[in-house]
Amino acid sequence: MPHRGTSGRRGQARRAVAILVGVGVLTLTALPVHGLAAAPAGTDAPSAPAPAAEARPIRAGAFAIDITPLAFPVIVNGGFLEKTATKAHDPLHARCLVLDDGQTRLAIAVVDNCVMPRSLLDEAKALAAKATGIPPERMLISATHTHSAPSVRPSLGCRADEAYSRYLPGRIAEGIERAAANLRPARVGWAVAVDREHTHCRRWIYRPDKMLTDPFGVQSVRAMMHPGHQNPACVGPAGPVDPAITMLSVQGTDGRPIAILANYSMHYYGASPLSADYYGHFCRAMARRLGADTGDPPFVAMMSQGTSGDLQWRDYGGPKTNPGIERYAEEVAAVAHEALEGIAYHERAVLAMAERTLTLGRRWPDAERLAWARKIADAMGDRRPTTKPEIYALGTLALAEAGPAELKLQAIRVGDLGITAVPCEVFGITGLWLKARSPTDVTMNMSQANGSEGYIPPPAQHALGGYTTWSRINCGLEVEAEPKIVDTVLGLLEQVTGRPRR
Repeated sequence: MPHRGTSGRRGQARRAVAILVGVGVLTLTALPVHGLAAAPAGTDAPSAPAPAAEARPIRAGAFAIDITPLAFPVIVNGGFLEKTATKAHDPLHARCLVLDDGQTRLAIAVVDNCVMPRSLLDEAKALAAKATGIPPERMLISATHTHSAPSVRPSLGCRADEAYSRYLPGRIAEGIERAAANLRPARVGWAVAVDREHTHCRRWIYRPDKMLTDPFGVQSVRAMMHPGHQNPACVGPAGPVDPAITMLSVQGTDGRPIAILANYSMHYYGASPLSADYYGHFCRAMARRLGADTGDPPFVAMMSQGTSGDLQWRDYGGPKTNPGIERYAEEVAAVAHEALEGIAYHERAVLAMAERTLTLGRRWPDAERLAWARKIADAMGDRRPTTKPEIYALGTLALAEAGPAELKLQAIRVGDLGITAVPCEVFGITGLWLKARSPTDVTMNMSQANGSEGYIPPPAQHALGGYTTWSRINCGLEVEAEPKIVDTVLGLLEQVTGRPRR
């Protein structure tokens, strides 16, 4: 598989990105991996560059703490209706990495969970800050987005598991504390592997004579996820794919692996609860391939969620296949491991992090939608929802009571690697756009980070309708949310690099 390490811009592919919008086609022809000449219409001017930063000696520590619940049954979200689990098929972890250059210390944690509310993560950060002295604004905590973990945030027709919600923040904080205790002299490197075989667009556009009906009773659905394989009612995928596995590799100065932070834009594979899904299998496979599955302190592999709001492993343009979760994870790990073999490491690197809060409006329901929702809710009484219209009726009423949304956005610089953090389910085309305009040579986009505000389709995608556009509580940001988030994140990358966006 082709890959790219720290060799600057050599060998960077030029991509053609096409997105079907309605019955037309918008094509970004030969989009360079790292460059576009102008910002999208309506964005702010680039932030003023910061003073040049100094590369300093790096220390690093990592720890993976078990967060499997101690008591069963537990509530599991990730589907339209609530489920429960009575056992764990494989362990869940919060995988933590702490980096320190003597001036800046920061923490990154990747948690085996589907979606986590900002309030829970703010609590975990406060506990970790008290234990380590790392400021909360220097902590990034994201969810892998496994759909087979205990619920800590109400979602669709599912409640949060209250006992597990109380348990999880302390465990995340302890993981960060133990990672900080493992700090030792280190070196860092970054690489990108291109893997087009294991992620595909899951949102397909239907023919105009085959449009579907939404939960609100309107025939509005021109694009929908999971259309089935080679469906003759569909004309093609609704957007492009980001095929990059982006990695930060951390070793001791003796060459012994400390941690791998990987990122891939693939939604989830699917596993019986409780399970870390393919993310856990990938981490174990990487440890074996690096010969680092034993040692003290233990090596920590981390697979974070990329920009996969409209992506998944199934290729709906071809016949149905199912390689199985373990084989799938092994194949992705093989591609990632190959890219690591040519990596260059640095014992000194610039380390920086910035955070900003962005306030956004929501797609609040109008009077007609509220009347529809109240009628359904009144008929339900006190029982739990059992249908999509009931789920969206309750979600509509909750959305009507919500104020503006506050999103915590972040950017990290480790040498020539940029890391962005967005608390949403981000589309593949948004990830490509961030990478094309980022001032860093290599960029990793982590979604489901520091909270979860649901899907952020690009504005044009709202016209196509479908599940990722249906508004409800926890998934109803304003139509223009995506470009505002992109602009803010690019500004944060400018801040940590001292360089303008491309």
